[in-house]
Amino acid sequence: MEQTLARLLAHERVRAARHHIERTDEVTVGRQIALSAIPSPTGAEGPRGARVAELFREVGLSDVGVDQAGNVHGWFGGEGGRGTGDGSAPVVLAAHLDTVFGAEVNVRVERRGHRLEGPGISDNARGLAALVAVAEALVVGRVPLGRPVLFAATVGEEGSGDLRGVKHLLNGNHEVKPVAFIALDGAGLERVIHRALGSRRYHVTFRGPGGHSWAAFGVANPANAVGRAVALLADLPAHHAPRTTCAVVRLGGGTGLNSIPQEAWLDVDLRSEDPRALAQLDVTVRAALDRAADDENRHRTPGTPAVRVEPQLLGDRPCGITPRAHPLVQAAIAANRALGRDAELTSASTDANVPIALGIPAIALGAGGRAGDAHLATEWYENVEGALGIVRALLVTAAMAQPD
Repeated sequence: MEQTLARLLAHERVRAARHHIERTDEVTVGRQIALSAIPSPTGAEGPRGARVAELFREVGLSDVGVDQAGNVHGWFGGEGGRGTGDGSAPVVLAAHLDTVFGAEVNVRVERRGHRLEGPGISDNARGLAALVAVAEALVVGRVPLGRPVLFAATVGEEGSGDLRGVKHLLNGNHEVKPVAFIALDGAGLERVIHRALGSRRYHVTFRGPGGHSWAAFGVANPANAVGRAVALLADLPAHHAPRTTCAVVRLGGGTGLNSIPQEAWLDVDLRSEDPRALAQLDVTVRAALDRAADDENRHRTPGTPAVRVEPQLLGDRPCGITPRAHPLVQAAIAANRALGRDAELTSASTDANVPIALGIPAIALGAGGRAGDAHLATEWYENVEGALGIVRALLVTAAMAQPD
């Protein structure tokens, strides 16, 4: 892979593409600002997606469109964008459209010296701007590739979106069978995310008869059951290899200070890098929830209705790994080395989770620059070596699009 990267860096067309990225760095930042200022809550990505589709057409991608899920796609290379004959399986370069912020949040971007501040300015306006920049560089540089590249701006990556955009892209579109998948997510240059952090998220409701806090005292109390469940989950042993976690993240219920609630609830977030560990944790957590209900029912007044537990699965993000020795991971490491930067191999939950779980080699990369306060209204981005992050994405994409 080192030799492949060296050949790419020396190739006249790749050098032209790199030069274009560096020369149009401020244009890319301008697109980043403009895209960030278009509200794009999970489930309402349409306006931002429409603008990305316009940009895909402007920079010269072919067969630009929007699929049934709302993903925006465009193609570079091949006949009609899809390639022909042997070796036409594409490389997918993707970035997600949605943010964690609701429609009521002001997403206007402000400049403060060298810093850009605005909700979503890095996650993921930076990834989207880099996606467009790589596409434009390939077109302008007329870079010859052995495989087509599918550029995809996906919906539903954040939180409740449960990766629905990339799930549709890879499961619902039988024309897309990629040889490699690269997600551009946020800022940074060192991290190479090759381990998919999986999660299962439950909204758990305990229901009971309820009643007056004095007159009905002794009936099974859903609020007590929530408390018992939280205590049981908090006492679960920690697992460090592989790291596996269970966190109660929200709870609530009840209608008044003098009423035993008819229902109370908690939200719980299970995570692991290992699918077997995540599955085992799921079994353990569900058993703890059942035990909490049973414990509360044992304490109720005889003859009164029992409390029942109703877990609802809100999110299921698969986990897995693209091995360090795989050419895709090695391409990212070699690209970092060629650009004079170390590579930090790590894990996270990104669009790359889905292809990894499907057996498709996948990684996620930052798109250059520095950022902070992700998922907060104070999120910021500084364009320090921003172009270098986009050049890295170009090199990794081109390396994986070489003919076999």
